[in-house]
Amino acid sequence: MVDQDDSMTRLHCYVHVPFCRERCSYCDFFLVTRQDLLGRFFSALHSETSERLAALRESTVHSIHFGGGTPSLVPVVYLENWLEALSRHVSLSDDAEITLEANPEDLTNEKLYELAALGVNRLSIGVQSFIPEKLRALGRLHTAEEALRVTDMALDLIGNVSVDLICGVEGESPDIWAQDLDTAISSGVPHVSVYMLTLEKKTRLESFVRKGLVTLPDEGAQALMYMMACERLDAEGFEHYEVSNFSKPGFFSRYNLGCWQRESYLGFGPSAHSFLVSGDHELRSANASSLIRYMSSPREAQEYREMLSREERADEKVFLSLRLSSGLELVHLMQYHEGNDAVLENVDRLKKQGLIEFRNGVIKVSRKGFLFADKVAEELLPVRMRD
Repeated sequence: MVDQDDSMTRLHCYVHVPFCRERCSYCDFFLVTRQDLLGRFFSALHSETSERLAALRESTVHSIHFGGGTPSLVPVVYLENWLEALSRHVSLSDDAEITLEANPEDLTNEKLYELAALGVNRLSIGVQSFIPEKLRALGRLHTAEEALRVTDMALDLIGNVSVDLICGVEGESPDIWAQDLDTAISSGVPHVSVYMLTLEKKTRLESFVRKGLVTLPDEGAQALMYMMACERLDAEGFEHYEVSNFSKPGFFSRYNLGCWQRESYLGFGPSAHSFLVSGDHELRSANASSLIRYMSSPREAQEYREMLSREERADEKVFLSLRLSSGLELVHLMQYHEGNDAVLENVDRLKKQGLIEFRNGVIKVSRKGFLFADKVAEELLPVRMRD
């Protein structure tokens, strides 16, 4: 795990590139499909970057994550120019992780060579499935053959590759899910992210399900598939280091770990979130989810800012720590509860239910408990959070 550094000299960066060819039926992320706005967006991004980094010149960036949207849609020169602008304000650590989220249909051999030459040293590929029927059900634009070919090329050129897989698609059975897992494992990728298909409000998929046009596997079936993923990946040497993430040793996502361990990160672009730690002060902020507003006034992109109270910091640490395999120290809970007996009673009850493990003063969510990580956290929080 990455050790937490409480000073403002350690920093992670996220860039939200809000462009997609089209919106997937299950997606509720902020995005647009007007690629003619790429130039204006990156011009605004440069303005926001120079404005926000002016006060952080002593910081060292340990990871950069290009998310979206579909960052792999973007001509590499745009990414190169932004990285050059970033380097004029802050330093990059010698081993900085630079991750790009990508869709298989964008990753030609030429594009992969350009990304590797730029310094992108980690790819997160939105494969979602290697099964043709699932890809059609999800409305993905790539084929199963393309996903396999691109994954293989990316491993050869970049090496540090993660693939996303979704379970719980219409018509999916445990056997189909097992095929997806086996294909990902046999591909040789060192990192796999597993997501259960969820119905997000105001998405097309939510509308289809509500109207009876689509029927998804029930929660029990999805839970079974999730447990299958845990067991199969564990057997192949993957560490289940976060609720949705599995990694071979040394291939954890540094950016994601930094966020979950509550290190400072800056988010650039519309809808991006930031979290800055300075001594006992913690500031959370978010940019407006509007590309037009962002491009019109990038130096004033923030929609809200809030300084976290002592109680909010403590509660957030509980929620995020229990998503990680490293867990939460019991002493942290003891500091924020009025009665230690109540804490121990809750820990004992959750342990008997098989939702947590408790050893050497550390609470860790069990494999079964990962399905209910947020609920477990709520049960361990002070009563004020559950009223």
